[in-house]
Amino acid sequence: MCLGIPGQVVRMLEGYGNQLALVDVVGEQRRVNIGMLPEEVTLEPGDWIVIHMGFAMEKVDKAGADAAMAGLEMMGRPRDQ
Repeated sequence: MCLGIPGQVVRMLEGYGNQLALVDVVGEQRRVNIGMLPEEVTLEPGDWIVIHMGFAMEKVDKAGADAAMAGLEMMGRPRDQ
């Protein structure tokens, strides 16, 4: 797993070659490019991904998302900032 920000897919966005998703990241919705994920990875609302520099790096489960957030918190970034 890479170190990144976890986010939960809200919905897929049309256009851009079907490579954008609207993702909830700690209560804020962001557009995330999913084009770097392997072709066999499918995303649906509710799925978790790890984001680095605006790109989805991997699909994870809830435990993986929690682990990524815990890593950020350990480095001094509290969840509520």
